[in-house]
Amino acid sequence: MSCDYRALANAGVQSLMPYQPGKPVEELERELGIRESIKLASNENPLGPSPRAIQSLGGLLEGLALYPDGGGFALRRRLGEVLGVEPACITLGNGSNDVLELIGRAYLSPGRNAVFSAHAFAVYPLVVQAVDAEARVAPANPMDHAMPYGHDLAAMAERVDAHTRVIFVANPNNPTGTWLDAASLKAFIAAQPRETLVVVDEAYFEYVEEAEYPDTTRWLAEFPNLVVTRTFSKIHGLAGLRIGYAVSSPEVADILNRVRQPFNTNTLAQAGALAALEDDAHVRESVRVNREGLDFLTAACRERGLDFIPSVGNFLCIDMGREAGPVYQALLHQGVIVRPVGGGYGLPHHLRVTVGRAHENRRFMDALDQVLGR
Repeated sequence: MSCDYRALANAGVQSLMPYQPGKPVEELERELGIRESIKLASNENPLGPSPRAIQSLGGLLEGLALYPDGGGFALRRRLGEVLGVEPACITLGNGSNDVLELIGRAYLSPGRNAVFSAHAFAVYPLVVQAVDAEARVAPANPMDHAMPYGHDLAAMAERVDAHTRVIFVANPNNPTGTWLDAASLKAFIAAQPRETLVVVDEAYFEYVEEAEYPDTTRWLAEFPNLVVTRTFSKIHGLAGLRIGYAVSSPEVADILNRVRQPFNTNTLAQAGALAALEDDAHVRESVRVNREGLDFLTAACRERGLDFIPSVGNFLCIDMGREAGPVYQALLHQGVIVRPVGGGYGLPHHLRVTVGRAHENRRFMDALDQVLGR
């Protein structure tokens, strides 16, 4: 006798569309029978991990039969020292995506809502829908704004009501690369009800060099409803180990740690993250390479008359001037993987391109020229 197991699932999960990651190189080459492809789709650090992080993993393999430290004591202590907070303020996650999901599980439910911007990180609506809460999506800035398609804080504030438990703010935002200055963001947070968590997602924090860009972890004492999320996947190049964290009041962290799985960060990830925190030179070099690459890509787009969204991250969202899906597919046949941002991001004419090494950036532009017939 058959059974409709989809109908038995939670209401929000029944229509949930899974997150679509960037296409792996191995998959592309297997499908098309090509070689020497490059991936500029997932905002990974082209320099890879810190050499210190790699070295730190070598002596740990024999201990993999043992469970990791479920509380991540050493990493939370070191993060606390770096950030100037108590370890009790830190929640570790299997990437910062994991922490975002913990926030949704802990604070959202049917009858409650979360507010976020259009064109913001695709995980926000997935988190909200999975727990059958209401997603309130604010329209983004218009295309002629100084931060085109970026967060319109006034529009977001209008959607907050007594049932809003979480506001997601990406700074800078993925996939647009737009950002919010300290004065605007601080005023926005100050205006929100204390029973509403304001989650500032700073996955690309270390790449930003703008003078008015804030370090919101400095505001935690002033705003007990503030939660800041960061990751080791981007600047630190540890995407394959999956480790990130949230910084919040101890009260919020206590709640998040109640729903966190006991061994959600593994031994290698904790050790690699610890070592990465001590390699400031690798971070500085990653920022330098990114700055040069971003300058190259923006200049190349201007030369070709291609519009783009100004970015302070390690990626650039480029307007193809047409439906971007066919351009994306044609680039795949050139062995270049980028990211279409139609679908869940609502930018059907754009492709998001990760900043790579110099030769990868040139190869992308050469492939794009061929595809666009330039």
